[in-house]
Formats: sequence, C-alpha cells, structure tokens
Amino acid sequence: MMGEMFGKLKDMFGFGESGLVIQAPLEGEAVPISEVGDPTFSQEILGKGVAIRPGKGRIVAPADGTIETMFDTGHAVSLTSDDGVEILIHVGLDTVGLKGQFYTAHVKNGQRVQKGELLIEFDIAGITGAGYDVITPVVICNSDAYAGFEPLPGAHVGELDDLIRLKK
Repeated sequence: MMGEMFGKLKDMFGFGESGLVIQAPLEGEAVPISEVGDPTFSQEILGKGVAIRPGKGRIVAPADGTIETMFDTGHAVSLTSDDGVEILIHVGLDTVGLKGQFYTAHVKNGQRVQKGELLIEFDIAGITGAGYDVITPVVICNSDAYAGFEPLPGAHVGELDDLIRLKK
C-alpha cells in the first residue's frame, strides 16, 4: 500500500521512470539524428535530438510553452516548454538560404502556445525542388540538463506522437 502510494507521488512530481515525454512536432519518418547531413545536428553540437523526414508540411507545438525564436525566414523555431525543455525545430538543411520562400510562420517571438498549435507551414515539393533536403531535426538544446535521453521507437510518427523521453 505504502509503496504504491510512493510510486504515484514519484510519477506525479516527475521523479518516476517516465520522466518528461516530448511529442513529435510533425508527421513523418523518425530517424536517428546521426543520419542528418549537417554536423551541427548529427554530432549533437546543439544538443541531443531526433530527425524526422516530413510527410506533411506543417510544424505544431510539441508542448505547451513559449516561443523563444521564430526565425524571420520561417525555417526554424525554438520554444521552451512549461517544464523547461528547450526545443529547436529546424525544417531542412541550409534552408536559411531560401530566405523564407516556401515557409509561412504562424507565431511570433514571446508568444504563448498550446501543444498542437500550428507554428509553421512549409512546401515540401518547393523546398526539395529548389535542391534542399527537408529532413527536420528536433533538438533538445538543454539535453545535458537531463540524466537520460531516450528516443522512442517507431519509424513513422504522427503529429503529437511520443518522440523523446527525458529522465531527470
């Protein structure tokens, strides 16, 4: 009885095995970040993460939180979840060179967002037709603040499917 109650309290306050779960901000094929053709991401210079090959041209908020940076070009967004997780979502590689073409941003810096809220729309065919890779790294920039980082299994993910588990 007492052990069961302690277990429930641990989970309630985030001390259980489950830790924090980050949901997928887009639909597509989840792959190890080591498969990204840019060393900034593949060597985890910005933090640990997962990459997704998009199946649909939309990014949604993976958690409730605040937009820290919505890049003027619309190709990337960073947010801090209410739990303090710093998440960077970067649509494509070297896509800053597109200067915003094929991207529509739906949020601004400092804006409060709810999980599932639309952040960015992008044209996959336009981006790939211009010669860019649309693989999308999802990076936990403060991953070193967590005792564990576990990408969750599943080759195909839908919007808001479980993607990453962080252990405190």
